[in-house]
Amino acid sequence: MRVLLIKTSSLGDVIHTLPSLTDASRIFPGIRFDWVVEEGFAEIPSWHPAVAQVIPVAIRRWRKNMYKTLASGEWARFKTRMRETPYDVVIDAQGLLKSAWLTRYAKAPVVGLNRASAREPLASRFYDRTCQVAWGQHAVERVRQLFAQALSYPLPDSIGDYGLDHGRLALTQPDVPYVMFLHGTTWATKHWPERYWRELAEVIQAKGWHVQLPWGSESERARAERIAVGLENVTVLPKMSLAGVSRVLAGAKACVAVDTGLGHLAAALDVPTLSLFGPTDAKLTGAYGRSQVHLTSDWVCAPCLQKQCTYAPTEEDRRLFKVAEEQPLCFSRVNPARVFASLEKLLGNKGQRLC
Repeated sequence: MRVLLIKTSSLGDVIHTLPSLTDASRIFPGIRFDWVVEEGFAEIPSWHPAVAQVIPVAIRRWRKNMYKTLASGEWARFKTRMRETPYDVVIDAQGLLKSAWLTRYAKAPVVGLNRASAREPLASRFYDRTCQVAWGQHAVERVRQLFAQALSYPLPDSIGDYGLDHGRLALTQPDVPYVMFLHGTTWATKHWPERYWRELAEVIQAKGWHVQLPWGSESERARAERIAVGLENVTVLPKMSLAGVSRVLAGAKACVAVDTGLGHLAAALDVPTLSLFGPTDAKLTGAYGRSQVHLTSDWVCAPCLQKQCTYAPTEEDRRLFKVAEEQPLCFSRVNPARVFASLEKLLGNKGQRLC
C-alpha cells in the first residue's frame, strides 16, 4: 500500500504524527508513506522507516512572493511531483484549508477530518471521505485515531511508538553528561522567564552539572548567551540543523523544556524531560512518551491558551514578585526551585544522576 500524507507543520505537529505511521506499519507490513511537509521540517519524516519519500513544500515562503514562486517553476514542479506517483489513499492529517488545498493535486481518494473535528471546518469539503475524531484528547491520539479510520484498522490500545530509526541519527555517547535547556518557543506567553533560566543554570553549575543551550534564531542565541555568561559548565551550542540538534538531544541525560517543538523531539528520542506549562494545556499538547514530566501552573487564569498575556498584576503580585522579570506570572508557580527538585527526582528515578 502506498499512502500520501499531508502534514506540513509545525515541528510539534509533525513529530506527533510519527506514532501513527508506526501503528499502520505494524498492521500492514510493507506499507509506504510519501510525506508532504514544510521544507524546514523535511529532515524529520525521513527518520521513520515507513517513509519512502519526503515532498517538501514552502507555503510560508511561497506566500511572501507568489510571482517569484510561479516564475521559478517551483509550484509547477511541486504539482508534477504530487501527480507522478499513484497512491491508494491520501490522508490530510492537518485539517486546514492550506493542507486540504494541496490534496487536489494527487490522484487518489482523500481522507480527512470531518467538519466537527477539523481545526478549519471548511477543509472537510475537499475530502472524499471524512472521519470524526473527538476533541479534548492529546494530539498524538487524535492523529492515531484518524489513521485507524482512514486505513480501516483497529486502534492499538498501547502507547504510541514514534518508531524512529536511531541508526540514521548516528547517536553517540557524550564525553561529559549534560542537561539541555530547550528555552526557545513561539508564543511570547510560553517563554519561561529568562531570570528563571539563569537561576536554574546557576544551581546546576553549583552542583557541577553541565548544561547545553541550543538556539534557532538570533533572539534565541542572545538569550542563550545571557543565560550562560560567566558559567563555566554552561555551553551555548553552534547553529545546527534539526538532525544536529537531535544528536545532541539524544545524548542528554535530561532536558528542561518549555512548550516547544524541541521538547516533543526530546520525547520522541525517549530523553527524560521536564516540560514547563503556563498558558497552554499539557493534557492536549504535552510531551508524549516515557519519562516525560509536566510541571503545570495553577495560576488563576492558567491555562488561558492565549499568545499574549492579559493578566493585570495586583498590588500583592507586585509585592511578591519582580513583575517585570517574571512575566508571565503564571510561571511563578513553576519556579526554579520546583523545577530543580523535579529534575533531581527525574534523574534519580532513571538511575541517571550526573554526579
